[in-house]
Amino acid sequence: MKKVVAVIPIKLNNQRLPGKNVRPLGGKVLCQYLFETVQQVQCIDETYVYCSDESIKRYIPQGIHFLRRPKELDADTVKSKDILQMFISTINADIYVLMHVTQPFITEETITNAINKVVLYNYDSAFAAHKIKEFVWYNGKTVNYSLTDVVRTQELQPVYIEGELFVFEKKVFTENGRRIGEHPWIQPIGWKESICIDDIEDFEMAEAVVELEKMKRNKSLTMQK
Repeated sequence: MKKVVAVIPIKLNNQRLPGKNVRPLGGKVLCQYLFETVQQVQCIDETYVYCSDESIKRYIPQGIHFLRRPKELDADTVKSKDILQMFISTINADIYVLMHVTQPFITEETITNAINKVVLYNYDSAFAAHKIKEFVWYNGKTVNYSLTDVVRTQELQPVYIEGELFVFEKKVFTENGRRIGEHPWIQPIGWKESICIDDIEDFEMAEAVVELEKMKRNKSLTMQK
């Protein structure tokens, strides 16, 4: 059997939104959303919270390990590749699952399906992505349509926005320094799962989602009475 290890890198000295990873969101803190979801994923053998600050331990539930990472990996100039390289050199596995607490609404089903595509099928990697059909530009040019032949929205070629879930075989990283291989599975996610918190506006969006879910639950309970 292939060993599947999940890593959740986290730092507490965020620049754009200080303290966001432990900021209260709907009765708990942001990082707890992903921690609780990962606990439900049966196909992960080990999960590590990779953080330089031991104060994060108070939020880590039973069954998830804390692994202290070097403080220098908290620098703003450090890339995720550097963090992964250090983690992989410390914890061995056949397949790694990289996740971030800044995507709080990703589901157990999404994570499980992405892992299974790599474990059970002929994919060397998988990543979550939100498919959109919009008229997209990049670097002063259209991406998915022609200015001289503007098609209907329904006929647009979709573009994909990467999320923060990556599953990859060890050799994808050790041989190519990548988290997406040559034959990846794109795991589709909806708008809610795709919410990624970078700044205060993103956080306010997450708060609105939590409040809306609360209202739905209250309405359902009222109707059942």
